[in-house]
Amino acid sequence: AVTHGSCFGGGMQIALGADFRYSTADCRFSIMEAKWGLIPDMSLSVTLRELTRIDIAKELVMTGRIFEAEQALEYGLITKISDDPLSDALEFAKQLSKRSPDAVMYGKKLLNETWVTDDKSALDLESAYQKKLLGRWNHLVASSRNFFKSPLGFKERQ
Repeated sequence: AVTHGSCFGGGMQIALGADFRYSTADCRFSIMEAKWGLIPDMSLSVTLRELTRIDIAKELVMTGRIFEAEQALEYGLITKISDDPLSDALEFAKQLSKRSPDAVMYGKKLLNETWVTDDKSALDLESAYQKKLLGRWNHLVASSRNFFKSPLGFKERQ
């Protein structure tokens, strides 16, 4: 997600649902629902707990306080502050597009599914996903590109 100006209420909740969030330094943020006698919805109870500490989450939800991008970065709510967040986000997407789409997908899936699980479950899933990648076309393409500077192209996610 890319934010600038004001990122309040539902807009902030949508942005927090993104894997990566780039913002201008002057962007302001707020979870404003308390101002209207409501609680945040749109899965904020899930996304917020994955990004910041519970005391910060409670304070932001209960007060609806407006805060600056620097605090959002400190709280873990944005990934990067940038003069040109759209260009930075597009450059990051370009970097990802050069990687095996299978490795990107399974890397994300692995972290999403194991971030708050026990070690054994995490390691078991890691092994299972690695077995799905080894020897497949996109693994071979990535290896060929690194060893031989091969021009082979990736296939869509398998």
